[in-house]
Amino acid sequence: MDKRLMKLLAVFFLLGLQHACKTESKPVELQEGIWRGEIHMQNQKLPFNFEITKKDGSYKANLINAEEILPLDEVTIVGDSLFITLHIFDIDLKAKIEATTLNGYYIKNYKENYKLPFKAVYNKSGRFDQPESSGFFDGKWQTTFTEEDGKTYPAVGIFNQDGDVMKGTFLTETGDYRYLEGTASGNKMSLYTFDGNHAFIFNATVENDSLMKGEFLSGLDYRATFSGTKDKDAKLTDATKLTYLKEGYDKVAFSFPGLDGASVSLSDNKYQNKVVLLQIFGTWCPNCMDETVFYADWYRKNKDRSVEIIGLAYEAKDDFNYAKARVEKMKQKYDVGYDYVIAGVYDKEAAARTLPMLNHVLSFPTTIFIDKKGEVRRIHTGFSGPATGSYYDEFVKDFEDFMEQLISE
Repeated sequence: MDKRLMKLLAVFFLLGLQHACKTESKPVELQEGIWRGEIHMQNQKLPFNFEITKKDGSYKANLINAEEILPLDEVTIVGDSLFITLHIFDIDLKAKIEATTLNGYYIKNYKENYKLPFKAVYNKSGRFDQPESSGFFDGKWQTTFTEEDGKTYPAVGIFNQDGDVMKGTFLTETGDYRYLEGTASGNKMSLYTFDGNHAFIFNATVENDSLMKGEFLSGLDYRATFSGTKDKDAKLTDATKLTYLKEGYDKVAFSFPGLDGASVSLSDNKYQNKVVLLQIFGTWCPNCMDETVFYADWYRKNKDRSVEIIGLAYEAKDDFNYAKARVEKMKQKYDVGYDYVIAGVYDKEAAARTLPMLNHVLSFPTTIFIDKKGEVRRIHTGFSGPATGSYYDEFVKDFEDFMEQLISE
């Protein structure tokens, strides 16, 4: 029995599900097909769908989040208990199987005491029963979020009606909130996303082209409010103007351990006279996941053109072996061919101390563009992923054009 399974069984024992440890009993059958799950968080329910398949005696799952499907290939049944690892994240769904229902928990393993009740019902397609929609929320919205401590941050909401379902996302200066899906009935809207890590609920009403009484719930206890006005010209600050080199610095320098433990630096021969991208990221970050998919594909096509990418991983634990395992899992999942180093932990202030030449680390992800002379030519904060539609298309074109310029110099 491997260490991960032993850990999962131990957790179930602590949750009072001792029957999960009876490995000598015959595993129960898990119904193949579509399930509707619910995560209970902050006195509300976050609905989502997933599909269970079985081949050659092994189960797999697909997490369905609006337009995206995330394959889950770590699905284990022990006795009458189900364990599903959620994609590349150090997060699990753990539940007791009861014929056509599941009852258990959503657990972030890297955070202490982070678990939320999880339930699922078999043969329930779609997130909702007979949703009702209206067009009140269609369009672009200049939005402001306010956190519980009073801090604010800007966003752009982009929403549209797709049949009976509302879809869209919020763009922020640190990245987008990925694929949102929900309902709009009358002047009230509810939107949801669940990608394995993001567990988000957005509620709002609309009145005279204004978003009112907006609430944003994330996971165990994060809460913010938001409001906005409909504005076809809504926009954010230029993503290349938010992070920059402090006065007195003209280059980036670091020495971090690579996955093999050996020190990696921009002064290494491998990176001389090449365009180098530094990707500040973490494997816990869904926006970083989107960015990594894009960069991995671009690098495969361009790696022979005097260009390198180094992923600077800031992980959930200050433990090299833990961080290395998380990065290696992502590297394998996405067939990433570029280099990685373990740079630190995912606290932004701590991350900034590892790169003292930057004014701050505002966002995971952030990309630093370095030309063949070793000079910083651009720093791009955040990432507008595929959920943002035309914003993503604009990013891709701008990225490719700028990289062609740097490579040709």
